[in-house]
Amino acid sequence: MGVKIIIDSTTDLTPQIKEKVEIVPLTLRFADEEFIDGVTIDHKMFYEKLIESDVIPTTSQATPAAFLPLFDKIKEDGDSAVVITLSKKLSGTYNSALIASKDYDNIYVVDSGSVTIGAGILVEHALKLVDSSMSAKEIAENLEKEKKHIIIVAMLDTLEYLKKGGRISAAVAFAGGVLNIKPVISVDSGEIIMLGKARGSKQGNNLLVQEIEKAGGVDFEKPVLLGYTGLNDTLLKKYVEDSKELWAHAKSDLNVQVIGSVIGTHAGPGAVAVAFFKKN
Repeated sequence: MGVKIIIDSTTDLTPQIKEKVEIVPLTLRFADEEFIDGVTIDHKMFYEKLIESDVIPTTSQATPAAFLPLFDKIKEDGDSAVVITLSKKLSGTYNSALIASKDYDNIYVVDSGSVTIGAGILVEHALKLVDSSMSAKEIAENLEKEKKHIIIVAMLDTLEYLKKGGRISAAVAFAGGVLNIKPVISVDSGEIIMLGKARGSKQGNNLLVQEIEKAGGVDFEKPVLLGYTGLNDTLLKKYVEDSKELWAHAKSDLNVQVIGSVIGTHAGPGAVAVAFFKKN
C-alpha cells in the first residue's frame, strides 16, 4: 500500500520530479482552439502562440470527473493519495478535487495556496515525506503547515499582457513601457499581489533580493525552484548572477523550470521568479 501524489497541470516541476506524480490537466483556449495543458500543448508551443496571438488565452479548471479515473485506480490498488492543487482563489480546481474525493476515504486534498513553482516546491517536499514512509493523512497535515512558509516572488518584463488581460489600462501600460517599469509580484494568502514597480531590470532584481531578505532568507534544507516565462532563460541567468550572494549557501545546483500557462498568460515572456521556503 503506497502513497501517490496527484497534481494539476499548473504546477511546474523539473522533469525528474514530474515523473513521480500523477497529473490532472486543465484546458487552455486560444480563441476557437482548445488544448489540453501538457498533453496537446507544451510550454514552448504555448509561448510561441502567446507571442503570435492578439488575444489572451483562457484556462478552464479541471472538473471533478477529471480526477475520478485516478481516484478509482488508487482505490483498486489499495493505495492512498494526496492531491495538491493551485490556490483555490485562482481556480476552482481545488473544489473539483474536493468534490471528487467525497466518496473515497483514502484521498486527501490540499490547496497549495500558491501556483506554478510555488506549488512545485510543496510537491517536492511532499515526495520527500512519501519517501520517509509517512501516511497520506500525515503528509496532508504536514503540507497544511509547511505551505505557510512558501514564498514566491516574480518580476515581469512587460506590462503588455496585463493590459491584454484587462488588468491595467492601455494608458498605464504605455506609460510603464516608456518608463521601463518592471512590476514585482508575489502570492499572498493564495492571491497574486503587486509588491512594487521597479525602473528597469537592475532595480527590479534589487527588489526581488529585498523581498527574499525581508522573508528572512532561503531555507536551503528544503526545495528551491527558479522559473522563467518565454522561450529562453537569459533574463533569469542575469538575475541569478546579479544576486549570487543569495545562493551561496545552496546545497546543490539551483533547479530551473519554465513557468506554464496560468501565470505565463498574464506575465508574458521575460518574467523571472523564485520559490522557496522561508526560514522558520
